[in-house]
Amino acid sequence: MEKIRIVTDSHSSISQQRASELGISVLPMPFMVDGENKTEGCSLSREEFFSKQRAGAPVSTSQPAPADVTGLWDEVLREADTIVHMPISSGISGSCETAQALSEKDRYRDRVFVVDNGRVSTPLYRAVLDALELAEAGYSACDIKQILERNKDRMEILVAVDTLEYLRRGGRISAATSVVGTALNIKPILRLSTDSIDEFRKCHGMKAARRAMISAIRESVEDRIAGGCAREDIHMLAAVSTDEETTESWLAEIREAFPGQDILCKPLSLGICCHTGEGALGVGYSCKPV
Repeated sequence: MEKIRIVTDSHSSISQQRASELGISVLPMPFMVDGENKTEGCSLSREEFFSKQRAGAPVSTSQPAPADVTGLWDEVLREADTIVHMPISSGISGSCETAQALSEKDRYRDRVFVVDNGRVSTPLYRAVLDALELAEAGYSACDIKQILERNKDRMEILVAVDTLEYLRRGGRISAATSVVGTALNIKPILRLSTDSIDEFRKCHGMKAARRAMISAIRESVEDRIAGGCAREDIHMLAAVSTDEETTESWLAEIREAFPGQDILCKPLSLGICCHTGEGALGVGYSCKPV
């Protein structure tokens, strides 16, 4: 039987400790923080990231060096027959395209299968769990890649941003829009789609944003069920960059809206936090791949 190993990157919100528990490998993603090269979960903790961000330090994502990617593959392939490599969405980062090019080299062809299913943060975490279940069910690495990419659009996640500052710093909104929006207590809701991060709606205050997100996701879930997806095959997702009290309050709100359904809640990946900063709340769902 083919011995498959799942590899993802730290934009999946999977820690190195959790990766070890799951029996997968996580490639730490690099960041530029105040002019210094850092790697998520290794030389860069969430606490340090947010501390630097609050202080106004420039923070940006970067791609891993090709040698770091292939070095991890070589290590994994000493014990595994094939790899299912699941990086951040190609619509958000070029690291997926780089991995795809590397996988075409003779030494990796038909051994490394790069999945581009448009996921990041909690949706990518959920996709990793889906891949593990598919491998356990006996699917080949090639089959898993095809199934996950075929189901790339069977998910949605919305994220409400508490501050406009980091959208301004990233050039996604103007300084004037940031000033006016802050004065009016505007909280934008972003949609993390399979290809990009787009604005979904603007709300006056975080309470209104929370209600709007849950209403939109509830409607989308009901549409999926009407389209033939069984309710038990829908996984609820949450993503946060908030304190513990706010996170628990948010989860209680989601549980009330979707009673009886399990919720996978994980910290927003730092790649997304570059745009949202602290205080962001997200909710979404992912359908079991078919």
